[in-house]
Amino acid sequence: MLGLLFDAIDSVESFLQVFVYIYSLLILAYIITSWVRMPYSVWLNRIQRFLYDVCDPYLRMWRRVLPNFGPLDLSPVVGVAALYVLLAVAINILDRLH
Repeated sequence: MLGLLFDAIDSVESFLQVFVYIYSLLILAYIITSWVRMPYSVWLNRIQRFLYDVCDPYLRMWRRVLPNFGPLDLSPVVGVAALYVLLAVAINILDRLH
C-alpha cells in the first residue's frame, strides 16, 4: 500500500515539473510572438491567439501587482520565477511525505 502512495507522490512531482517547464516555454513563446510582427496567416493567428488565451490571464495577475515601468513589462519574469518557487515548495512538501 505504501508503494502505491510513493508512486503517486512521484507521479505528482513529475507532473508538476513538466507542467512548470511547458508553461514557462509557452510564456517564452508568448513573449517572442508579441515582439515579432508576423505576416497574416490563419495558422499563425491561431497560435498567437492560443498563447494569448493561455498566458495572458496568469501574466495579467502579475501586471496588476507590479508597478508600471513604462514600456518594460516584467510580469513574465516575475511570473516564471514565481512558478519555479512554487514548484520548489511543492516538491519540498511532497518529499516530506515520502
